[in-house]
Amino acid sequence: MKLTKSGPLIDREIDWLEEVLLKYGNDDSVLCFSELDGFLTAIVSGPNMIPPNTWLSAIWGRGDYHPHWTTEKEMTRFMGLCFQHMNDIAGCLYEAPEQFEPIFNRREVKGKTYTIVEEWCFGYMKGRSLDDWSALPEALRPSLEAIALHGIEKNFPVVEKMSPVQFEQSITLIQPAALALYQHWLSVRMSEASSRPVPVKGAEKLPGRNDPCQCGSGKKFKKCCLH
Repeated sequence: MKLTKSGPLIDREIDWLEEVLLKYGNDDSVLCFSELDGFLTAIVSGPNMIPPNTWLSAIWGRGDYHPHWTTEKEMTRFMGLCFQHMNDIAGCLYEAPEQFEPIFNRREVKGKTYTIVEEWCFGYMKGRSLDDWSALPEALRPSLEAIALHGIEKNFPVVEKMSPVQFEQSITLIQPAALALYQHWLSVRMSEASSRPVPVKGAEKLPGRNDPCQCGSGKKFKKCCLH
């Protein structure tokens, strides 16, 4: 059975995913689509391929917790939509990086719309924690820190002290930071793949001087193709 369709999720699929995340989630789970988008962005951006059973389990938090699905169809649909969205993110990052946009939540207060980036950044940092990013070059540490600023709870006091202008500037750094991190690890993976030794097919064993020639002439090899 094919699990994954292709293309971006439509609104009703996104709404359904959020309902399921809230229905089965806990304090350690991914709880909204924005957080899931950040989480999956980190999964496809890291130095190694994370097994699906690992990241699917991590959606629900650490430990042995797994949803008690109402039906197998519900579980299958959830997994299929997660894979579909992950493939859409990966395809955009690889084929059209200029079109990549993190999916942030927005909230309207007294007629003014505010961008909420915490969920996405928390999801990204959760996804990053599933892999070893210790080899990230020092020059790219600020990119990871731009996301961690809004994605790690201990940084909240720093964010709270920012002026509105500083806060808005910090938000604009997230998208280029995610792109830079993806492109770095992609180049590392491609370099490692190209440097792996290619198996060399063993040379065919030549017949002995007195063996029949392989050309089919019926003569001995020494009196035919040897010379």
